[in-house]
Amino acid sequence: MTIQDDIIAPALDPQAEESFKEKTRKRTLGNLRLVHPETNAVILVPTPSSDPNDPLNWSSWRKYYVAGVLCLAMAVCNFLAAGPAIAVPATAADFFPESLTDGTFITSAIPKTAYFFTTTSLLIGLGNIVWVPAANKWGRRPVYILSYTIYFATAVWLIYEKSYARFLAGRILMGFGSGAAETLAPITIADVFFLHERGRVMSAYTCFLSIGASGGLVISGLITINHTWRTIYQVGAALVGFVLVALLLTVPETSYSRTNDDASLALDVAGDAATTGATQEAQASVKKMSYVESLLVFKAAGTSENLFKMMIRPFGLIILPPVLWSALALSVTIGFLVAVSSNSASAFNLTYGFASWQVGLCYIAGVIGSLLGLPAGGYLGDKVADILTKRNNGIREPEMRLPAVMVSVITTPLALILYGVGIKYQLHWICPTIGLGLLNFSITQANTICVVYVIDSYRPVAGEITLAVTGFKALFAFFLSFETNPWINAAGYQDGFGAMAGIAGAVLILWIPLYFWGKQIRHNSWKWSVISFVHWDNDREVGE
Repeated sequence: MTIQDDIIAPALDPQAEESFKEKTRKRTLGNLRLVHPETNAVILVPTPSSDPNDPLNWSSWRKYYVAGVLCLAMAVCNFLAAGPAIAVPATAADFFPESLTDGTFITSAIPKTAYFFTTTSLLIGLGNIVWVPAANKWGRRPVYILSYTIYFATAVWLIYEKSYARFLAGRILMGFGSGAAETLAPITIADVFFLHERGRVMSAYTCFLSIGASGGLVISGLITINHTWRTIYQVGAALVGFVLVALLLTVPETSYSRTNDDASLALDVAGDAATTGATQEAQASVKKMSYVESLLVFKAAGTSENLFKMMIRPFGLIILPPVLWSALALSVTIGFLVAVSSNSASAFNLTYGFASWQVGLCYIAGVIGSLLGLPAGGYLGDKVADILTKRNNGIREPEMRLPAVMVSVITTPLALILYGVGIKYQLHWICPTIGLGLLNFSITQANTICVVYVIDSYRPVAGEITLAVTGFKALFAFFLSFETNPWINAAGYQDGFGAMAGIAGAVLILWIPLYFWGKQIRHNSWKWSVISFVHWDNDREVGE
């Protein structure tokens, strides 16, 4: 990669359109023409090829079917990660029966059992250091299938495992297998949908990610009424197996090479248009793959970048201010939900006398909140961005969807205050339950906007961007899961969750400086020498 290749594309002139040059710009950092200056028609970004096998050319039903399977995969990947946590006391009693008589059940057995869930949560995020480079190199489809095969195998294994050490190892391996879909789904959505469609589909992704955790707790709680906690793993294994079959038989490869080196190396040469025309003619002559051919596992565009560079890139990307803010936004929403989840069983039991299954039913509010967050994150974010794009004469900047985050600036602190104050003063159980619902609403609403924002800003490395954000979130949630109960014991529910509310509000309100100065920050931070190793090769360009 030459120095010339690594220069950011000049900002577009809202008053002048140069169609060919605009389609072959590199390193745009999200500065794109989305609305035609004369007709006001939406411009398709990325520009689809004339190849019938291009995922952008798929029929709408096929695109939304793939998105639906991925949403189901999102929900299931969190089902066994969070669901069995509702039965921690019963699980601890099974693995450490002696603790029931020697007085160590609370001080030793419960904390040791909690490692089953904290380590899984950690590996869901960090395991993608392996999965994302593999998906970039060899395609999305083989990674989905291999990761879900590991997930399914561990789910079946843990139904029967009775050794604590081996069960913990199985949970760690389960996290490694189940986490791939969480990071790969946003890349797949960006592969298949155009820029103006992306927000609404991404909101479904974050919604089902949240529903998986809340729904898993609800279903797991109901299972424990008449069955042992191991039945949760039996149900989970069946769900994972169903998703694995759907991925194997119905979801084709979505990566597609959009680089045109001959055209991009000489934008000012008179023959560029002829070169591009010849390329499109060649693509048009490509035969459409049959259903079976489209399911060939190793059918991917690939990249010449080495795996090590892709593995370390997230550690540089997290330094970029837009990425760091998005990671912090996910951390103070999902991370604080982990804090609530790790505390809710004991809080509702001591305050309201709720059994495990009754605590699980409270998370129905989480499912409702997640569903309400769908339009508030996707539709509202897209609508705000579309209005601001038209005001900017058709030029889209990633920051244009950020004003919609203001909704979560209000609902996230409110959710944490309702939970903390409700438990502290023993208000009606609906008060902290509404807090659960509002927090899940905020996860879907704010996280949709934040994830789409950074993907729009650095689209060619969408996988590494998502990994940087979700990996940071996983580390934050992992450490918070250990500190929540000591923190609450020391500060009390009102002050502890009040502090979380303040932190969440302070982080989310930073959308305001990013909205006004985000473009300048993106361009200036790209030139930092410390992050020069995150710059991508030409074959990662995707036309936006």
